[in-house]
This record gives sequence, C-alpha cells and structure tokens, in this order.
Amino acid sequence: MRAVVMGAGSWGTAVAKILVDAGTPTTIWARRPELAAQIDAEHTNTDYLSGITLPAGLHAASDVAEVLPDADIVVCAVPSQSLRANLTDWTPYLRPDATLVSLAKGIETSSLMRMSEVIAEVTGVGSERIAVLSGPNLAREIAEEQPAATVIACPDDARARALQDAFKNAYFRPYTNTDVVGCEIGGAVKNVIALACGMAGGVGFGQNTLATIITRGLAETIRLGITLGADMQTLAGLAGIGDLVATCSSPLSRNRTFGARLGEGATMQEAQAATNGQVAEGVKSCTSVRALAEKHGVSMPLTDAVHGVCHNGMSVTDAVSSLLGRSTKPEVYHD
Repeated sequence: MRAVVMGAGSWGTAVAKILVDAGTPTTIWARRPELAAQIDAEHTNTDYLSGITLPAGLHAASDVAEVLPDADIVVCAVPSQSLRANLTDWTPYLRPDATLVSLAKGIETSSLMRMSEVIAEVTGVGSERIAVLSGPNLAREIAEEQPAATVIACPDDARARALQDAFKNAYFRPYTNTDVVGCEIGGAVKNVIALACGMAGGVGFGQNTLATIITRGLAETIRLGITLGADMQTLAGLAGIGDLVATCSSPLSRNRTFGARLGEGATMQEAQAATNGQVAEGVKSCTSVRALAEKHGVSMPLTDAVHGVCHNGMSVTDAVSSLLGRSTKPEVYHD
C-alpha cells in the first residue's frame, strides 16, 4: 500500500517517518512549497522537527493533485479545527477505495463532531474506511526512535490490522481496536486536562496536585466517553490513560507548556509564543468538549475551569479555588 501524510507539522512528519521505516512507500504533503522542497531534498524539517534526519525514501510535495490520487492510505495530519476546510479541498482527489486515518485530537467547535464524523460528512466515505490513530505519542521522542505504542481504531477490524502492518516498525508498536469513539474522546479530553496540569505546575504546585488532576481528568474522560458509547477498556488503555499521562507529564507537550505559561502569569498571546506558534489543541477543544458535555448532561468541572481561564478571563488561582470549593462527594466515575 502507498500512503500520503497530509500535513507536515511535527506529528505529521514523525508519522511519515514511521511509515517509511515500516516499509510503506510514503509521501508527505506540505502546504508551503518551500517546506516540501526542504523535506524532499534535504531530508529535514527544521520548522517542526529540527535535528531529525528523515528517511531518504520519504518524498514530499505541495500539490494535492500530485499526492492524493495514488494513495491507498490518506493520513489526515492537520489541526482539528481546520480539518473540515482541508478535506473539502482534498476530497475530489481521493481514491474511491482509500482508507482515511485521522491524527487530529479534538472536537469540532461548530458542530461538536468527532474527527471521524467530520471526515465521513465531508467525504461521504463509510465509517468502515475511516480509522483514528491515538496514544502516548510525543512527536519528537518517536522521531528519535524511542520505543512507543499506539492504537489504530477502525470499525472494520481487518482494515485496522492492515493499517497495523503499514505502521509497525522496530520502535513503533500499533495495537488495533474497533472503539473509535473511545479513542477520539480520550485524545480530545487529554489536551484539556494537560492544560490544567500545566497551569498547576506554572503556579508552583507539585506532584500531588498533578496526580490529582490527571486522575480526576480521567474520571471526566470516562464519564463523557461512556455516555457517548465508548468502551471502558479503551479509556483504561493507551488511547486513554496512556495518552493522558504522557501529555500531562512531558515538557514536550504543547498543551502542558501552554498551560504552564498561563500559570506563570503569561497572557494567551505570550503562552502561544512559548509553543513556537504551534497549535495547543486544548485551547479550542476545551470549548467544544465543554459544550459536548453540557449537551449530554455530563459534569466536567476541570474542563469548565480550563475554559474559564482560556476564554473568560478567570485567573488560574480563582480556577483552582473554584475546584477546591466544590461540594465533597464519593469518588465515583459516574458523578
């Protein structure tokens, strides 16, 4: 099978490297011709993965019409809130039997759709041809070939296993799953919780606070996921707690870094600069995740607090106070 990765950010570039190292012929699409030329000729992406040498077999281009028609696997590697607009441009060039793989972790703000739902609506592709890839996958560590695992979820188990073969290499181990909802909810909510962890760290709180936020963030993820039909085992696995811990704990996480700057007193603009202009998905996802939770009557106080800081001018100190001032209750995931 031939693959194309649509998007040359840090994770898209890392995934393209994964595929080539797995023996899958792969092209990466970059919106900017100069970036595509750099990747193709110099085998580097200094904008997003400086210091990483990319495989000689990885080709790059900036023309959608050049890269999509021959692709059996189309990996969607653009931010969640821009996926719909990009898909509208890409759809006329898709092969009728292509498998679409989403890397985006978020809920669309305008529709409250998960990314697989956006793909289905825009392209008209059946759900059996749409997969999501999610797990504790920090781009730089994987690009450095540090061992990692992920989940490839697709309603069609045979298709998931074919993708597993296309992505599997010496340092990257994919597991299969049919629970697309669980993988997508785990991936979307963890970005919001990572912002909360970053804020707490920026204020100066320690490991007890971090562990509390991660654990209660998992409770929020489980409540929303189960309500939407996710499998509890998915949320207890790589795409749930695994992704949550990695994103909440690592300084490589854009969401955690963004939150830390806010906790230190930075403005939203200053925090954005700290992530080198790259998107901290949780900043927008906290709005859509919160709205999705409200729609289904799910309590998500951490998400509410993050939304308050990012969009309503609430201070981090006030957000912490609001959480600690909530009424006490048993530790149960359904409340």
